[in-house]
Amino acid sequence: MSDNTLREEILKLKEELDVTVVAHFYQKDEVFNIADFTGDSLELAKFSAKDEKANLIFCGVGFMGQSVKILDPNKRVLMPKIACCAMAKMVDIEYYNQNILFLENSGIKKEDIMPVTYINSSAEVKAEVGKMGGYVCTSSNAKLIISKALMSGKKIFFLPDRCLGQNIALNMGLKSCVVGDGNDPKEFDIICYDGFCSVHQLFDIEDIEFYRDKYPDILVITHPECKPEVCKNSDFVGSTSQIQKYIKELPLEQKIVVGTEYNMVNRLRKKNTYILSSTKPECPTMNETRLEDLKEVLLSIKNGSYINEIIISEDTRKYAFKALNRMFKL
Repeated sequence: MSDNTLREEILKLKEELDVTVVAHFYQKDEVFNIADFTGDSLELAKFSAKDEKANLIFCGVGFMGQSVKILDPNKRVLMPKIACCAMAKMVDIEYYNQNILFLENSGIKKEDIMPVTYINSSAEVKAEVGKMGGYVCTSSNAKLIISKALMSGKKIFFLPDRCLGQNIALNMGLKSCVVGDGNDPKEFDIICYDGFCSVHQLFDIEDIEFYRDKYPDILVITHPECKPEVCKNSDFVGSTSQIQKYIKELPLEQKIVVGTEYNMVNRLRKKNTYILSSTKPECPTMNETRLEDLKEVLLSIKNGSYINEIIISEDTRKYAFKALNRMFKL
């Protein structure tokens, strides 16, 4: 079946059903372009929780669909593919508890630890953070959330992305370390879990040097999930939405090179835009979702089978909501 035929069938099903389709910036063009609303993880969570349709189809990765269900337990949330973000998969309850125990054994009492989890984490991990009085953050508001968390006077345990934690620390003039890197965590303001984004790890200082040698006036734009040395040598660092806004306000004649996921960069603009990598930085899990999958989940709403529905236990949801809601209150 051709993409055009699939698209027509999907649009027809959307008209028939009480459904909203949302898609993350990193989705393939054919999926992205058929969505009713697009954005980064924060924008999608806020929009989806307030959407009045009975059914929400979330084209993204698992933790994103979970975030909507945490915020609105009465909404039916389905995903064409419950793809798992590799970074989110790097931390589970067992690893979380092991890290807390490591910090305790290093001389930091549990009650003196303030956990802050990046939204790229499971509902179960968010719930553990919620139980400890901690916060969820996104790349766009991490500095604000950490500033608030620091007011507790506790050590910040930031998870799961060590790069985002380290970059925020550098930006705020704070000291950071990574759990298990040989440093004494008591000596640092922010203690980072040893996780990372495999896509944003592709960008290196050598890539920046290559483009600046070739185009001396080029602007280097990166995401804060990139390595600290890459962000430090960039002209602008921001979340996906912040990157979009920054680039939109630049003259089209200004050459730019962008260090983030390929699908998003490819849609930014066609002229004077380059990718900060010799390989294609495409998120494999974000790109699992196909038009065929979207059609199947729409058909499941029509026949009442509701495939790939996001289900979270009320106990987990309750504590995860505490951590998410602390972010939204700010």
